[in-house]
Amino acid sequence: MGLPFGDRFMFINGEFADSSNDEWITSINPATEEIIGRVPAGTAEDVCRAVEAAAAAQPAWNNLSIWERAASLRQVSAVFRTRAEEILMLEATDTGNTITKLGGDVQIAAAYLEYFAGLGTEIKGNTVPASPDNLHMTLREPYGVVARIVPFNHPFMFASAHLAAPLTAGNTVVIKTPETSPLSGSLLAEVCKDLLPPGVVNIVSGLGLPVGDTLVRHPMIRRIGFTGSVTTGLSIQRAAAEEAVKHVSLELGGKNPMIVFPDADLDSVVDAAIDGMNFAWAGQSCGSTSRILAQENVYDEIVERVAARADAIKVGHPLDPDSEMGPVNNINHLERIQSYIASANDDGAALVAGGGRPVGNVFKKGYWIRPTVFADVSADMRIAREEIFGPVIAIFKWSSQNDAIDLANATEYGLTATVWSKDLKAALTVARRVQAGVVTVNGSSTHFVGTPFGGIKNSGLGGEEALEELLSYTQTKSLHIML
Repeated sequence: MGLPFGDRFMFINGEFADSSNDEWITSINPATEEIIGRVPAGTAEDVCRAVEAAAAAQPAWNNLSIWERAASLRQVSAVFRTRAEEILMLEATDTGNTITKLGGDVQIAAAYLEYFAGLGTEIKGNTVPASPDNLHMTLREPYGVVARIVPFNHPFMFASAHLAAPLTAGNTVVIKTPETSPLSGSLLAEVCKDLLPPGVVNIVSGLGLPVGDTLVRHPMIRRIGFTGSVTTGLSIQRAAAEEAVKHVSLELGGKNPMIVFPDADLDSVVDAAIDGMNFAWAGQSCGSTSRILAQENVYDEIVERVAARADAIKVGHPLDPDSEMGPVNNINHLERIQSYIASANDDGAALVAGGGRPVGNVFKKGYWIRPTVFADVSADMRIAREEIFGPVIAIFKWSSQNDAIDLANATEYGLTATVWSKDLKAALTVARRVQAGVVTVNGSSTHFVGTPFGGIKNSGLGGEEALEELLSYTQTKSLHIML
């Protein structure tokens, strides 16, 4: 078709595959609005073929020793590293994420595979002194076939990194790629084709209806992992529950507060506010610190400095290594972000940076918006309560510590939070009372592998990136030996 990345295919039972209806989804470069490739618009039939292939491959995969499975994961990891430049070029073009920061995605995916490969012997049961004359123990066994549904903001990383835990545990996997930015799934497929037995990893593409819905409802799938929006997470829970009892883990949205005390180091606070907003992904990150809660004595200075730093961010083409922010992912998402900015203006928030499209010929096409900062935000505004998932910071003023905690907790979300103070007692008091799954004192909302990352409230269920994730892909069986 003459497209830069051409036609890409699904991956079922170790082979590349078209959809059963021969229909396609086009992928659009968010920086230029040019069509850059196509993937099959999968059907329910395609999903069933993928699940059946995974089910057929699972017993042999599980019967490998933990050392053999670990060796395969390490081989996949090594190839990711050798093909990093190729993966990044495609991923930056397809997502709009800036290529310099995006470089970490491939390394993260490779490192997760290595980390979980090394955790395999921790899939342990217990012995229990339940009776004096017999032996009682627990065993951990895989679910069988696992579904992973991938979001558009880091498609390669989320698809690849989160293969590690289910495969280590002895499951096989069916991945659904995102409807926008699906192209890198084919590169993952190429690596799996060369290094893993057929059917161990299967990759399907297509719309949520029918592909995602069929995958979630399939009776052979009892374990589902999803990263994405609250709305979709709720739909997945409903659909799964209508068919069977299933274990569903959800890593969903966030409206993450940064609580700043007056004694905090403001240079570090401002740096963390900009870094934590993830402008390299155009703010499209569930962990972005999109709410700054500043004590009234430092509020004005923080507003001024954060606005100035946001204005100075270099918005540019994702493949330009000097670009600090690219476009947002797709036209529907751009319009959604614009609606939030309009709402903030209507509600009386003070626009102190950004708010519109960048100026220049390069920005005439594409899904561009400037880094945006609002001050004078109150808890009743939409931008105070709802996740925008874009490059928009809202700054609030508080006077008492209780006010700060009430503001921090006044949303449906509970993913991450940060607290900034030199008074460790005050910081820890607030950290204990903030409703979030991950709280950082005097830092950005950083991931630390080995500690679980996950939310509470409507931000999700289950922790990832730690032993807890590996164990979540197993079921416990009690074994009683009567002596």
